[in-house]
Amino acid sequence: MPTLPDDDSWLLEEQRAIGDRIRVIRIRQDRTQESVFLAARVARSTYQAIEAGTADARVGTLRRIAHVLGVHVTDLLHG
Repeated sequence: MPTLPDDDSWLLEEQRAIGDRIRVIRIRQDRTQESVFLAARVARSTYQAIEAGTADARVGTLRRIAHVLGVHVTDLLHG
């Protein structure tokens, strides 16, 4: 069975990668952060933290963001 590192640095790296994927998709679609967080019904600060990779987003929130961006949630998680 795989083991996790003793620290949570791997989690922070994953959060940043998810945020980067969201930002890249949003920019490719020529959308603003505001258009995405309003359509996804996510608070501005929450969305900004997710995209910046500083928040550990809930699955439901990621699913709403993915839906608004027209991608599957796995595209955000595994890019």
